[in-house]
Amino acid sequence: MNLKPIVHAILGEYALPRHGTHGVSHWARVLENGLRLAPETGGNVEVIQLFAVFHDSRRVNEGIDDGHGQRGADLALRLRGGLFDLPDEDFDLLYAACVGHTDGGTTSDPTVQTCWDSDRLDLGRVGICPDPRRLFTDAAKHPEMLKWADGRACFEVVPELVRRDWGVMLKKS
Repeated sequence: MNLKPIVHAILGEYALPRHGTHGVSHWARVLENGLRLAPETGGNVEVIQLFAVFHDSRRVNEGIDDGHGQRGADLALRLRGGLFDLPDEDFDLLYAACVGHTDGGTTSDPTVQTCWDSDRLDLGRVGICPDPRRLFTDAAKHPEMLKWADGRACFEVVPELVRRDWGVMLKKS
């Protein structure tokens, strides 16, 4: 899936700095986490990709931001049919994953579980070590996956896909 036009549409209305805690680098790490998890979890890759860019797309601050997942899901609904399309069943998964990603809820769906784990594996960027007890999938709980994802989060790695695939240039900190 070509996420570049979606990312640029999101950034056209994004309220926070692109290079911020919940910005483009975070979205890209969540995407890469999800793509690593999906072969083992069986999660829907298109939904996982879209979750990565929409889940924090409508934050209005870097702290507690009630309702940001719902706002991101609503943005996905608005862009659906123009910049991307998904069958209704898959879109329902994307919507649920965005809305519920910060609530600490539960789900039995492997795609939603993969989305939530891919985000939680990036908590190191805010000084929180991912707790395996708060992850859903065995793939995310695997020590090698935890070490890889947390190391990238703690060092705020900017994945190459940000520039190469999305065409987004970020300020050097």
